[in-house]
Amino acid sequence: MAKDPYSVLGVQRDASDSEIQKAFRRLAKKSHPDLFPGDKKAEDRFKELNAANDILGDAAKRARFDRGEIDASGAEVRQNPFARGGGGRGHPGGGFGGGGQAGGFQFEDLSDLFGGMFRGGAGPGGPGGFAGRGGQAAPEDTRFKLEVDFADAATGAKRRVTMPDGKSLDVAIPAGISDGQTIRLKGQGTIGGDAMVEIRIKPDPVFKREGRDIHVELPISLGEAIMGGKVDVPTVHGPVNVSVPKGANSGTRLRLKGKGVAATKREPAGDQYVTLKVALPKTPDPELEEFVKAWSAKKPYNPRM
Repeated sequence: MAKDPYSVLGVQRDASDSEIQKAFRRLAKKSHPDLFPGDKKAEDRFKELNAANDILGDAAKRARFDRGEIDASGAEVRQNPFARGGGGRGHPGGGFGGGGQAGGFQFEDLSDLFGGMFRGGAGPGGPGGFAGRGGQAAPEDTRFKLEVDFADAATGAKRRVTMPDGKSLDVAIPAGISDGQTIRLKGQGTIGGDAMVEIRIKPDPVFKREGRDIHVELPISLGEAIMGGKVDVPTVHGPVNVSVPKGANSGTRLRLKGKGVAATKREPAGDQYVTLKVALPKTPDPELEEFVKAWSAKKPYNPRM
């Protein structure tokens, strides 16, 4: 048998809609099953709270309950058709005849029955009300976006975010997370809902990602291309000193094993691929031009063959 909804929510029978809403929110937040996984008593308690709010959170249902027309479970209470004031439409006192009251239903009660509608009360969709069916408050997920650097998304990081209600949360950014992917923080939303954090990765001018591999283009000088040498290459883990082979051309690709997206428990680290790009001096060099002119005349070749 359902318990009296007023006692379940711990409010007086003359409590205002606002007081009922506050009581339900406070108790529902404390008793949400997500906080007590596997606890049958907590689950039953939460069901009781929802059932009580189903009656008292709806202006029409609350008025009918107060008049004894429905019980605590919302079921119709059978009336004695022969009792005083309980007749049907054709009996004295039945229907809406009989002067100022009808079957115990006073015309003034219309303001209670529809009061929530005109006052924007606690019924479904009303301001301050609950979106759940019959006025029940369903857990609400809180959604927001978090922008992170490319390197943080590749190697993993922790970021502190502030929720709309002012609460601060530490969000663990897993290594290899993709742009647009959502992190779910269980039970951190509104009324026991989840916090849904959509990750947006800032574009990076150097790094490009393909799966768990990272690609960069590295400019090298004409001298480095011809004679080779040591150069520093940026990676998401920090700079790495790399050997450029003699005679390197634009398009030559070097592989840096394990320098891509960081490893996780389920996936190995990716690699970084460095594509070399020969860059001539920004301003023409007459001496270089004369040398190349003389060299080309002696040793001509066609790179397109």
